[in-house]
Amino acid sequence: MFDRMTLQVLANHARAAAENMAHTLHRTAHSAFVKETQDFTVMLMDRQGDTFAVPMELGATWYPGLTYGRVIDMVGDYRPGDVAFTNDPYSGHVATHAPDTHLWKPVFVEGEIVAWTGGHIHNTDMGGAVPASLSRSLTEIHQEGIRFPPMKLVREGKFDDMILRIMETNVRKPSLNIGDIKALVGALNTGERKVHAMIDRFGRQGFLDGVAALKDQAEAQARAILSEIPDGEYIFADYADEDSDHANPCRLKLSLRIKGDSAVLDFTGSDPQLGSSLNVPSGGDPRHTILLVGVYYVLYTLNPRILLNTGLTRPFSCIAPEGTVLNPVAPAAVGMRSLTCARLRSVIFGAFAQAIPERMPAAPAGNNCIINVMTRDERSQKTVIAAVNPVVGGGGGMPHRDGTNGSGADAAYLKNTPIEITETEVPVEFLRYGLARDSGGAGRWRGGLATEMAFRVFAPDTRITARNRDRSFFRPWGILGGCAAGLSDMVVNPGAADERRLGNVDTAVLQPGDVLQIRSAGGGGRGAPQEREPWRVARDVTCGYVSVNAAYNDYGVVMDGARVDEDATVRRRAKLPRHDGPFHFGPERERYERRWTPEAYNRLTGILMGLPVHWRFFTKTEIFRRMTEGRVGRAGVEQAFSETCLRFPDLPRPLEVAEAAE
Repeated sequence: MFDRMTLQVLANHARAAAENMAHTLHRTAHSAFVKETQDFTVMLMDRQGDTFAVPMELGATWYPGLTYGRVIDMVGDYRPGDVAFTNDPYSGHVATHAPDTHLWKPVFVEGEIVAWTGGHIHNTDMGGAVPASLSRSLTEIHQEGIRFPPMKLVREGKFDDMILRIMETNVRKPSLNIGDIKALVGALNTGERKVHAMIDRFGRQGFLDGVAALKDQAEAQARAILSEIPDGEYIFADYADEDSDHANPCRLKLSLRIKGDSAVLDFTGSDPQLGSSLNVPSGGDPRHTILLVGVYYVLYTLNPRILLNTGLTRPFSCIAPEGTVLNPVAPAAVGMRSLTCARLRSVIFGAFAQAIPERMPAAPAGNNCIINVMTRDERSQKTVIAAVNPVVGGGGGMPHRDGTNGSGADAAYLKNTPIEITETEVPVEFLRYGLARDSGGAGRWRGGLATEMAFRVFAPDTRITARNRDRSFFRPWGILGGCAAGLSDMVVNPGAADERRLGNVDTAVLQPGDVLQIRSAGGGGRGAPQEREPWRVARDVTCGYVSVNAAYNDYGVVMDGARVDEDATVRRRAKLPRHDGPFHFGPERERYERRWTPEAYNRLTGILMGLPVHWRFFTKTEIFRRMTEGRVGRAGVEQAFSETCLRFPDLPRPLEVAEAAE
């Protein structure tokens, strides 16, 4: 039995070991996306493959509850020096899209596996239909690049050259992939040495017992937080703008049921499996880490001293029905699952905001657009494919401060690549990279500002992919009287005669001299804007965060040059309308939900879930196509479905499906 002090010492050692792994990878990686943007993870795992330590300083923050147990068992016969890997989202549900290559290595002591080291890197490209392998337009996983089921990559210290040759043949920039993978192997080796050092200090059995105790402590900490939240059912829904190219919204719905020190996250009522790549391959695992990322952020916000490991997941159970967007059936495309995951986090935040409104922020931007460029470098006469920079929106207004500018809470782990490095490695010219004025939601605590970036290309047929484009229609919501944030946007040649607004389109072909300008969404505001001190608004105007017009229209503050006109401000604020209700979603969602009411959505999802999986997305699209402004509520859905059945006689009726199952 570990005393609290010794357990904390072990926790510190474990985290330091994970930090060392992260630094090894960070310093030896080849691609800018790993060494600069830091889209990678590393972790230490116990004998069962459950994560017990992750770094806090480097890498992505999605995976403290990840378990490798399923993929570990799919390989077997491990020997010292072996490293296994996979990037297949449908083999063990550890990788969640093809560019994420996961590796794991056994740590032996006296011939027995006592732990594992593991992690993933996001490869710049894994082949497939588009550069960088990711686009919402893709419709099946076979278009998203080469996949490797769980297998050994390194056998007793020696790389399998055949596997590397297969990868090199199928990806666009093999040197980046191979270099990053070898850097990750180096990080796993670092972790192995650190585990041996911990065993030398604590003893073999002491180490094993201590790791189990760390998970138990994380569970106890999570349960303590839940026990302070009022019991009840908290229902919330949010939308991704489009479920496929130029199509209909994708709705996620959550019923959060808290009872005592446990919680159920029921996603029943979310959209069916999509005919695009926005699906999230959870495999129906009730504690899959990708379903619980928003929960990690909530728990850490409420207790910044909480241990981050698989123990956090034990008090929670997720329900994601098979054949839905959060639990698709192969071969559904999943490459853009991170866009849906951003909305998933917004849904979780919204549910908790109803349970504990005094402790929760407004919505963050909820989009983390990654720009990839494939072009010709005239200097080297070589084709270049690289991640240019993330365009991350603002954080939501907090209970006691403004939202973070340009670094939206749930995507803040994505680091900026210095412009000088990007322009050295990629033949583009940056024209702007900064904060977008008036993009944060107005509130007593202002939402964080969006990021705006513009660059010029020089080679013909330069191909751009901008994954995770979203929030150009449904705004990040404000809370407790705060306003929803500004929308995202993407434009080719802004202000020119040939200007093209791309909306949520995530691929584009640019020609020499073309300029791409992209802006994220901002963060929602918290509290009534009229309650924000006029001096804060004046400071925002001076800093360029808020325009004079927005100060007047949104905050009711009248500026006289750099000075606040106090008397005019009092009169203006008396006329400023207030937002009723706990949330402010913006006019776009309010108009949309006047037609698509919760009742109509309940009937829609009821119909769709009664159909075979391969009919669901098609039928949803047909029902939406037939819905007009005159058909509102449940009756409109029923009529649209009846018309669809008449048009497509082979479409099974839900009742017929139920009878056939019996």
